[in-house]
Amino acid sequence: MTTGLLLLLQEGGAEHTVSPFDINTGLIFWTVLIFLLLLAILWKAAWPAILKSVEERERRIQKQLDEAEQARAQAAKLLEEQRALLAMARTEAQELVAKAKTLAQKEREVLLAKTREDQDQMLERARREIESEKDKAILELRREAVELAIAAASRLVEKNLDSAANKQLVLDYLKSIEQRA
Repeated sequence: MTTGLLLLLQEGGAEHTVSPFDINTGLIFWTVLIFLLLLAILWKAAWPAILKSVEERERRIQKQLDEAEQARAQAAKLLEEQRALLAMARTEAQELVAKAKTLAQKEREVLLAKTREDQDQMLERARREIESEKDKAILELRREAVELAIAAASRLVEKNLDSAANKQLVLDYLKSIEQRA
């Protein structure tokens, strides 16, 4: 439209050269009028929808920010709870280890005491057995000594005395020897 207007002006005989710095008031008037008309239409029709859309987006963003803040606060709370639970678990584990060590030490002491007691009992039993075997050996030795003494005496005397009387005689003699010693 402006180019057609410019051509008309030039054909009309006016020799006017158009420069980029020329002001065309008619063109300015119509541009401003169209702009204001378009602005009024947009103001009435499109602006409320745009504002509504922007406000809705703002509400959604704010809601997401609030939810993110709540999630962050909840995560911080859960993290703190986890730290507390972890500290409590460590404390319980240390207590269990300490109890286990104490229990193991007590068990060790009990086992050592039982082992010592068993050793003492075995030693005492061995001593009794040794003493019993010693007594049996002494008795056996006495019997053999009596029999040897009787055999030797009967050869010397060449007289055969009865064996019960001979044994009694030797036993009496051995008792008298024990009493001297």
